[in-house]
Amino acid sequence: MAKILITEDERLIAEELKLILHKDQHTTVGNVDSGEEAIEKAEALKPDLIFIDIQLKGKLDGLQTAQIILKNSKIPVIFCSAYKDDVTLARATKISPHGILDKPVEDEDVLNTVQNMLNSFYAKKIC
Repeated sequence: MAKILITEDERLIAEELKLILHKDQHTTVGNVDSGEEAIEKAEALKPDLIFIDIQLKGKLDGLQTAQIILKNSKIPVIFCSAYKDDVTLARATKISPHGILDKPVEDEDVLNTVQNMLNSFYAKKIC
């Protein structure tokens, strides 16, 4: 199963994601609430996947954070956000995340997105 870093500034949502992921035997390697922390943890922990909220504490938003992580370490990213406006979605899509989930998250959506990402991303690395 996957090692997953959660980057979410709302503690209840981070805990909900953690519980959902643990149901499917995934391991969460941390919960951070800022882009700066996510970048540090991604480098140090080398997770298989990172959930990133689009709005975060700190100087970097989730989109900027994802760009840096994808450039530096190629770790797949799934966005999780309540923001669905056209500008935000256009910015998110340009980054080419491995999924975008709407808040509030649904167990089945989270687990299906994670499984699809793992199947497609890591199958490509093997080939």
